[in-house]
Amino acid sequence: MRTARSAVQRQKSAVSSANIVIIPPDELSLTRSEVRRARADTPSNFGHVSEFADVLATLRRVRGISPFFVLDVGRPDETWLPGTALLEGPALKETIGTIADRYRTNEPRVAASLFFLSYTARLLCPLTATSTLDGITPDVRPENLWWHYDNANGLSVRLDVPGAGPGISDALNGVVEAIREIVPVARGLLWGNAASAIAGALRTMSRTGALTAEEAEARGEQMLANPPFAGTGEFLPFPGEVTFRRRSCCLYYRLQGGGTCGDCPLAK
Repeated sequence: MRTARSAVQRQKSAVSSANIVIIPPDELSLTRSEVRRARADTPSNFGHVSEFADVLATLRRVRGISPFFVLDVGRPDETWLPGTALLEGPALKETIGTIADRYRTNEPRVAASLFFLSYTARLLCPLTATSTLDGITPDVRPENLWWHYDNANGLSVRLDVPGAGPGISDALNGVVEAIREIVPVARGLLWGNAASAIAGALRTMSRTGALTAEEAEARGEQMLANPPFAGTGEFLPFPGEVTFRRRSCCLYYRLQGGGTCGDCPLAK
């Protein structure tokens, strides 16, 4: 259907403004409560607040690349769930069911893939940019996230506090396994979705002038060199453009009115 095609394809391109509320950069400043939390959590208060400032600065820097590079901080209201609700409890299963109903599919694995496509697009676009431009990886483990899903706005994700975190695979692995406990979907497909988000972010950075195409491709090769990303796809030579072909399919074609994505191995 037209609605399904437009919504998911906008996520895949990582350049759409759909479902993103852009918060002015001055709203990313530290609040008193965040500073108090930092003081309570660590004896090294100065170092922790300095880290907060560094993460906030890099998030401000990359948010102008495109709306998918916006990653805000704090819980807007009580309808937002803690990221840990992705790992335990009924919320993830209910959300996958809601997505299945929204896109009129009776295949839970398709809905699970669509959820993870959106999740990785919203987290890995900013992370790819901050790690590439400033060498900083914000903490996007579920323990440091707030998230919200509804049919009108899709999936939205925010940081709890602006701290630095582990590598991308460590941050995503718990959610990958939580999805697989609910739906029998292949790990390779889910990590392929994440690789697609990274490649899409680098393509956008190239198109907007943040990187050259050559720099973006080299960075992509580096980011996807090791497990679980090794073997998820490859960058193809194309002058002046970042071109990526994944080795698994996200299953978007199985939606009514769906089709193949630009990096799909099934595309002719």
